[in-house]
Amino acid sequence: MTTQGSASTVNDAELHSEDLEEKGLDAEKARWYTDTVINAELADYAPVKGCMVIRPYGYALWENIRNALDEMIKETGHQNAYFPLLIPESFLKKEAQHVEGFAPELAVVTHGGNKKLDEPLIVRPTSETIINHMFAKWVQSWRDLPLLINQWANVVRWEMRTRLFLRTTEFLWQEGHTAHATEVEAEEEAKKMLECYRKLAEDWMALPVLTGEKTERERFAGAVRTYCIEAMMRDGKALQAGTSHFLGQNFARAFDIKFQSQAGELEYAWQTSWGVSTRLVGAVVLGHGDEKGLVLPPRIAPIQVVIVPIYKTDEEKALVVARCEEIKALLAAEKIRVEFDNRDNYTPGYKFNHWELRGVPLRLNIGPRDVANNVVEIARRDTMEKIRGVAQGGLVNEISGLLVAIQKNIFDKALAFRQTNTVKVSTYDEFKKVLEKGNVFIETHWDGSSDDEGKVKEETKATIRAVPFNFEPVEGKCMLTGRPTTRRVIFARSY
Repeated sequence: MTTQGSASTVNDAELHSEDLEEKGLDAEKARWYTDTVINAELADYAPVKGCMVIRPYGYALWENIRNALDEMIKETGHQNAYFPLLIPESFLKKEAQHVEGFAPELAVVTHGGNKKLDEPLIVRPTSETIINHMFAKWVQSWRDLPLLINQWANVVRWEMRTRLFLRTTEFLWQEGHTAHATEVEAEEEAKKMLECYRKLAEDWMALPVLTGEKTERERFAGAVRTYCIEAMMRDGKALQAGTSHFLGQNFARAFDIKFQSQAGELEYAWQTSWGVSTRLVGAVVLGHGDEKGLVLPPRIAPIQVVIVPIYKTDEEKALVVARCEEIKALLAAEKIRVEFDNRDNYTPGYKFNHWELRGVPLRLNIGPRDVANNVVEIARRDTMEKIRGVAQGGLVNEISGLLVAIQKNIFDKALAFRQTNTVKVSTYDEFKKVLEKGNVFIETHWDGSSDDEGKVKEETKATIRAVPFNFEPVEGKCMLTGRPTTRRVIFARSY
């Protein structure tokens, strides 16, 4: 991959290499990821360890992902709101499992305005507690339900080992919180929002995902059930790309969210919460990238088409630049996100590398001969194929068709990769031998306990990523205990 970073950037990356290797990550691939994120100008390290600065190109990518999801969230009847960053410490203590799950990651404010606070404030790691405090004020009757709220915000979790986009101390996300009159309605809500996440990942990000339920060991703190989407990255590891939680009545009881039912009875509400974060940007990098850098699906790419002029003389420049401006206006009028790279101080070859690193789906190369013949040359980023002699008259249709084809090709390639790198095993010895050869998804029968899961993780660094919804019951024996079971799961090492 072509690197264009400064010496200080490389040194910052080296500061994190020890943490990456401690997690069992391949050092070369870890460095590729960091170099790609930094040199493609998605993000950079902030002065505070564990935090990042999201640069304009990275933020534009996040905005495209966010806007697609925000539209889906609103289409399902939810409304956006905003809740405070600071949460009273006592709120977290109301739900024991919740505070226990987040205690090691909390950032606590003890002083404000040079005075010690009467009660410490928590910088939100998630907003269940503050939102449910407000829900208790807003919900009185069955007529107030369902209450469907979403928030776009930042959160802070004091992570020990961090990695740009994948795990940072502060990150951006959306968190949905809902309250319902019945258990059935809340359960349907949790699965409905998980389906929105699947559509976002597959239809927009071109990432095939497994949908399923987390085991008790991997469940969100305070939830009854946690559902997830899991994607395979290009190194064979899993990335949890989104979660949706059926909370039951746990938080409703803790925060006294009661309503009068149609029958006149006082009942606790049933609830859900669900969220995805800027981790999705990392998923796009790791899920599709290659040795040249990013490979961006057209639907979320900040720039879908870049135009690179090629000329030698001032006379050629005038002709070529005029044609490039004409084509840029033509594409922009069709709502295609287009950039004209008219920088004089860089060669065409440098520009080719520049935009390949940034994953722009299509590049138009235009020289004097192309202008004379009313054609352009099109280069695809996903296949590196060049299509020569495309007539300018049919350019919009050609590009529109190619963007659709590229989106599909990127998804199909990722799906084929996952299928090729999913292995079935029957015994624990076989399981360990497979993982010794490299990272894959492992499908196996499982009837172990939470402690058994912990043993497998300690010995192999692999965890149960999901109990997939699409796995039909099949008779078999647990790979670890040998007990008969119809339950099958997916194990993998993960980020």
